[in-house]
Amino acid sequence: MDLHDLYPFPEERKARKRVGRGSGSGWGCTSGKGNKGQNARSGGGVRPGFEGGQMPLQRRLPKRGFKNHPFRNRYSVVNLALLAARFAGATAISLEDIYARGLADAGSPVKVLGDGELSAPLNIEAHTFSASALRKIDAAGGVARALEEKTERKPGFNKFKAACAGAEG
Repeated sequence: MDLHDLYPFPEERKARKRVGRGSGSGWGCTSGKGNKGQNARSGGGVRPGFEGGQMPLQRRLPKRGFKNHPFRNRYSVVNLALLAARFAGATAISLEDIYARGLADAGSPVKVLGDGELSAPLNIEAHTFSASALRKIDAAGGVARALEEKTERKPGFNKFKAACAGAEG
């Protein structure tokens, strides 16, 4: 016996509404759409958000801020603990090795995070590393090779930080 055999029983299942099958069916004539009008027509109705010509809500409300989600980098993250466990005894881990073991989605940029400890020196190749991962790899005597170079922001890019830096000095 399976879960779908328990409920609902066949006689309890609601039959679908078969419209336009004559007046004896209860859904004949206008097929439940009423008499005439936009909603009675083929393909009739209005698009979502339409308010009958009134200025719609999504256009009445102010738009503020900047949405970064179309431009953000989506990294596959891998922790140091996972690398140490999966590559026990290895001295070098390349990007292809990470993809081959299924630790990251193939073709996506990889970021190594610093969760976990390294007992042996490892030479790790990835697109980018977190600051704690870099510290732990260096402390273990390994080398972290980043495939992406971090772009430096121009001075004054963030006005608040620039103002704070000017106030301190």
